[in-house]
Amino acid sequence: MAREYTRAARLADQIQRDLAELIRSEVKDPRVGLVTVTAVELSPDLSYARVFVTTLADTIGKDEVIQGLQRAAGFLRSRLSHSLTLRQVPELRFTYDESVERGLRLSKLIDDAVKPDSSGG
Repeated sequence: MAREYTRAARLADQIQRDLAELIRSEVKDPRVGLVTVTAVELSPDLSYARVFVTTLADTIGKDEVIQGLQRAAGFLRSRLSHSLTLRQVPELRFTYDESVERGLRLSKLIDDAVKPDSSGG
């Protein structure tokens, strides 16, 4: 059982690295700008991959980024088939990763809370 887990984990890491490069270099959709692939979770049977992404570009909404990625999913899956040694490449499902933004908000709140009072009192 542990062997299967490590294989799935290695495969998820490989998909994450390959997708990050493919999105950066080959996806031309203007909705998909500065996207970071933060994680990939594979289903137990390796039939689909849940791809978590984030973007720091405020000009395009999260929904548009996900729509752009979903539109490119077939192309990305096809390109992945060249680098992965699998009979069937997992179906890609993109999800916006809120954890990065949540972490930034919490960090700012903590910084604001511990900042010394600048009123001089």
